[in-house]
Amino acid sequence: MIAGQVPAAQAETDRSSGQVTTAALLHWLQQQLSVSAFKDYCPNGLQVEGKPVIRRILTAVTASEAALREAADWGADALLVHHGWFWRGEDPVVRGTRRTRLRLALEQELNLIAYHLPLDAHEQWGNNAQLARVLGLTPLPAPEGRCGPDGLIWLGQAAGVDTLGALGQQVSDRLDRQAQVIGDASQPVHRIAWCTGAAQSMLQAAIDAGADAFITGEISEPTVHLARESGVGFISAGHHATERYGVKALGEAIAAQFGVSVRFVDLDNPV
Repeated sequence: MIAGQVPAAQAETDRSSGQVTTAALLHWLQQQLSVSAFKDYCPNGLQVEGKPVIRRILTAVTASEAALREAADWGADALLVHHGWFWRGEDPVVRGTRRTRLRLALEQELNLIAYHLPLDAHEQWGNNAQLARVLGLTPLPAPEGRCGPDGLIWLGQAAGVDTLGALGQQVSDRLDRQAQVIGDASQPVHRIAWCTGAAQSMLQAAIDAGADAFITGEISEPTVHLARESGVGFISAGHHATERYGVKALGEAIAAQFGVSVRFVDLDNPV
C-alpha cells in the first residue's frame, strides 16, 4: 500500500456510502501533504473538532465568518481552508470577531481543517502547482526548480511569453483581475519564479536563483525598490487570487478518494 492511502476496503466503503470518518480523513491528509516536514505559523490539520463523520465538505481560501455561514447553510460537516486560525503572535483572547467565528463552528459542529505551507508546496494539489496550471507556466522539476525557504519558490517558463508586459497581461487575463507590474514592460523574460500569497519578502531569493520575473500575491514598499534596482520584474496578482486553486484541487482529490460531497466557494477578496 502506498504511504498515505486509506486501505482499499475502507476507501471503497467510504466511496459507496458517501462518508468518511473525520479521523480517517485527517490521517490521509497528514500523509498526503507531508505536514510534519514544515515548521509553520499555525497548526495544520484539525483546528476545531466537529462531527466524527463527514459527508459534506465546503472548501474556501480563508475561514472567515462568511465561509462558516456558507458551510452552515449548505449543511457541511467540515470547512477545509488554506488560511485557518490560531496564528503565531495573535492575541489568543476569544472575543469580538473571533468569538463569532468560533461560536458558529461549535454550534454547527463543523470540523475546521486548515493547511498552510503544506498546501502551498504540494507538487500536485498545492497553490504553486495549481497557479502554474492556471497561468500556463511550466515548472522545472524539483529540486533544481525550487528555491527559497522550504523550497516554496517555484521556477519555470511560460511558452510564448517573452516580455514582462506580456507576462503581466497573461496573469491578469487568467486570474480575471489587473495585476500590478513593476519593471519595464519590454524587458525580456525567460526564467520565471512564483510563490503564491504574501511572498514579496522572497524576491531576493528569486533574484539569486536567476529569475527574470517573480509572481506573488502581495507587494510592499521595499519590494518596488528591489525590483527596480535589480532589474527583475515583479508581478503582484493578489493574495486571494493566487491561492484560490490549491484548496479547490485538494477538495476535489478528497471527493475522488472518499466519495464525499465537496463544494468550493470563492469569497472574493481584492487583496
